[in-house]
Amino acid sequence: MPVSDGLQAGSSLVLETERLRLRDFGEDDWRAVLAYQQDSRYLRFYEWSQRTPEEVRSFVDLFIAQQRETPRARFQLAITLSATGRLIGNCGIRMEESHAREADIGYELDPDFWGHGYATEAARAVVGWGFSHLRLHRITAWCIAENAGSVRVLERLGMRREGRLRDKEYFKGRWWDALSYAILEEEWLARQGTPPTPERFGTRT
Repeated sequence: MPVSDGLQAGSSLVLETERLRLRDFGEDDWRAVLAYQQDSRYLRFYEWSQRTPEEVRSFVDLFIAQQRETPRARFQLAITLSATGRLIGNCGIRMEESHAREADIGYELDPDFWGHGYATEAARAVVGWGFSHLRLHRITAWCIAENAGSVRVLERLGMRREGRLRDKEYFKGRWWDALSYAILEEEWLARQGTPPTPERFGTRT
């Protein structure tokens, strides 16, 4: 699947795929996020039982603040439909520091758009950008073990399950197991049909 990407003027990141445009968040995006985060289907695997406008504005403001980091180490992008511009979720990649060789990804999607491959398409673009532009060696992710939709996304990306963390999270009156996943750069390149070269695995500059 073709991906067009780049850091544009002012360090604004945009990734474009066949059906999606992933972009940095803007101040007015919180309303669209609130609309889907109030959905009971979305809330099932989160500690929240409801979401308020104030909470969601702070949620989006955090992503906007990350855009101003210098150098930037965290990139959480709004997922929008290319055809309409509608915001349907977010997906991002985060490093502990800007020159780290490992990062983790996270994503969420408006439940009205589940089952169409959008989360996989967005996450694939972000993982590919992490390896090609951030020159990462390893990308990780985790999800609640019972979240079958998220498990499918990670496995479609070619990520390997590295473990099951028993009773990792406590919310909604019970403990939940979590699954940890990871993919290495050479594994990603092999899936893309790109032969590895020695210089790809040196220190990123």
